[in-house]
Parts: sequence; structure tokens; C-alpha cells
Amino acid sequence: MIAVFDVDGTLVDTNYHHAVAWFRAFRRVGVTVPVWRIHRSIGMGGDRLVAAVAGDEVEAEHGDRVRELWASAFAPMLTEVTLLAGARDLLLAFRERGDTVVLASSGKPEHIDHYLDLLDARSIVQAWTTAEDVDASKPAADLLEVALDKVKGDGDEVVTIGDSVWDCQAAERLGVPTVGVRTGGFGTEELVEAGAAVVYEDLPEVQANLDKLPTARPKR
Repeated sequence: MIAVFDVDGTLVDTNYHHAVAWFRAFRRVGVTVPVWRIHRSIGMGGDRLVAAVAGDEVEAEHGDRVRELWASAFAPMLTEVTLLAGARDLLLAFRERGDTVVLASSGKPEHIDHYLDLLDARSIVQAWTTAEDVDASKPAADLLEVALDKVKGDGDEVVTIGDSVWDCQAAERLGVPTVGVRTGGFGTEELVEAGAAVVYEDLPEVQANLDKLPTARPKR
């Protein structure tokens, strides 16, 4: 089996840092977007987020600049990022069962490097993705496809683990189930409506139910 993990909000506690960083970036170009609205789009790639929360006109006029400003605003927060409870233990639990573990993230490469160090995960996971691997981010399924390609995952049973509605929608497009976790601030009902097969409160609860997780072969 292949376990495909989202990273931000699933393994590392970053969703609210990102929301604040985006808020500050928008303010720098004279646009005010409520932080709650930004949070609802965290997990979606930065290539989509500006238009999603502020509209196509803001994207056309300020999109690239806002993304630059977001990166600058988030950078000082990187040292504040902590692991979510049970993150490394869950990765290890999959590996100890003989499963393949891959991280599917559209985060900046330097962020993913930092998270891999925090997790001490380079000896646990077989592969990972970053923003440099795809043009279309979640909720498109491209990132998951690239992650599976990195571990030659054709024909294997797959489960994805993620915290956002965008994770669920991407997995549904690929025809594989998502185990949702509430660690990113999304509610159970909205994760289920987005396609989650099951939702757990946190990663230790996922580990406690490891033998019950749904899997499927992707539609490729």
C-alpha cells in the first residue's frame, strides 16, 4: 500500500501561519481580505489562492507580487513551526508495516526541506514533492499523480491523508480515498462533503485505526 501525505496542516502546524502571511501580503498591495476567508483556502496552491479569495482582478493586477510578499511574510515564521502530535510516529507506523510513504506538497522547496528536517523523515519517506514538480496545484490531482510516479505506484492500493477540502477533492479526482484529519481547522462535515472517506480528530487517532483505513487503486 502507498500512503500519500499532505504536509502543511497535516504533519506540520502551519495553516494559521500561512493565513496570517497571506493577510499581510494582501495588505501590502492595499487589499484587505478577512483572515477567516483566507484560511478557508489554505491547502489550495498559491497559484490559485489569490483569485479564490480576492477575485480575478486582484490576481491579474497583483497576483505575482502578493505571492512574493506572502513568501517574505512567512519566512520569519518558519522557525515557529512545530510538528503536529503523532506526525513522525504515524509515518514510522506505515513504514513498519511495509507500506510506501510519500509526501505530496506544493510547498516551496526550502519549506519542505525544513519540514523534512523537523520530522527527521528522510530515512522514512521514499519520496516527496514540492511546488517545482507541478504547474497545477490542489485541488487538481496532478500533485498526487507526480507523487505516485516518484514511487512507481501504478497498480498499488493507495490512501491519502490530508487536512483540507482541497486534499479531499484532489484525491477524489484520482479515485483514491482521503483520510481527513481536523488538524488544519476544517470541520468534519465539510471534509466529508469534499470527499473524505473518514475523518479523525488527529494523527494519533489515525494511527489507532491503521488497519481500518480505506484504500483504492487510482484512476490513471
